Amino acid sequence: MSLKKILAELPHLTFEERQTLIRMALELDDSPLSVADEGLVEARLAEHHNDPNSSAHARTQEPSPKQEIRN
Repeated sequence: MSLKKILAELPHLTFEERQTLIRMALELDDSPLSVADEGLVEARLAEHHNDPNSSAHARTQEPSPKQEIRN
């Protein structure tokens, strides 16, 4: 199907169909993680599951410079 035909059909789609189409198009733009990065994410998740206290809750972190300026 040509791009011209696809664009001509867009107004005929329901809101949900357009949302699905947008979501799928955005997923195509996401670059997948490399094998090494995926392994790093999995290793860190495994470490966290083994010791949940190994990480700090976001609310306990020091404020960022932007947060300090707002206060």
